[in-house]
Amino acid sequence: MKNIRWQLILGVGLLALSAILYMIHFGLFHDAHHIFIYLVGDIAFVPIEVLMVTLVIHRLLSAREKKLKLQKLNMVIGTFFSEVGTHLLALISDRDPDLDEIRKDLMITGEWTDRKVAEVSRKLLAHTYKVDMSEVNLADLQSYLTSKRDFLVRLLENPLLLDNETFTRLLRAVFHFTEELEARDDFRTLPETDIDHLAGDIHRVYARLVQQWLCYMKYLKDSHPYLFSLAMRTNPFDRAATPVVT
Repeated sequence: MKNIRWQLILGVGLLALSAILYMIHFGLFHDAHHIFIYLVGDIAFVPIEVLMVTLVIHRLLSAREKKLKLQKLNMVIGTFFSEVGTHLLALISDRDPDLDEIRKDLMITGEWTDRKVAEVSRKLLAHTYKVDMSEVNLADLQSYLTSKRDFLVRLLENPLLLDNETFTRLLRAVFHFTEELEARDDFRTLPETDIDHLAGDIHRVYARLVQQWLCYMKYLKDSHPYLFSLAMRTNPFDRAATPVVT
């Protein structure tokens, strides 16, 4: 309410100042015709000025702000993959009995086009993500994710995530899976029903990790070639991957 009152006072003050200046102009030159010519001309230009400000300048500023937010968000996503995502993806995908069906599609290279990325993305959406739970060391996975818990919490608190629902769902899936593992003391005595429940959680994490990883690789390819180069050399789906340049 105070803010509206302040704006009203400012508006009335500016109108009063304009009227005083026009009166001074008339008092000095006694030329009302001249005053009204420029007054009407200035008023006629107002719609054009509004058009320029709202539709051109505002859009340019909005596009620039959106680009800066996207850059900051991808920095957050990059931090996630550097700290947790890439290693977690390698651990899970190695236990996927059907990985060979999509492995070749995830060998992304610098020659990939947007069309190629879109094709692979559609194929990955149709893929049934499976993990052989008998090959998963749940105790080690619990230890690893628990050590990253504070990092995951800080990411979830980042306001930039409000602009990316896909990445937010991935973080929530990882965090939920971490909580499920932390809630259990002895994985050796778990019944099959509970193993199946954990399998559902890990499948959810796996599917969202793959999709987000592909989106992030596309961003690196388009925006940061040197980061993309390292990402290709440490591809979690490439068993022969090595960071060493040969």
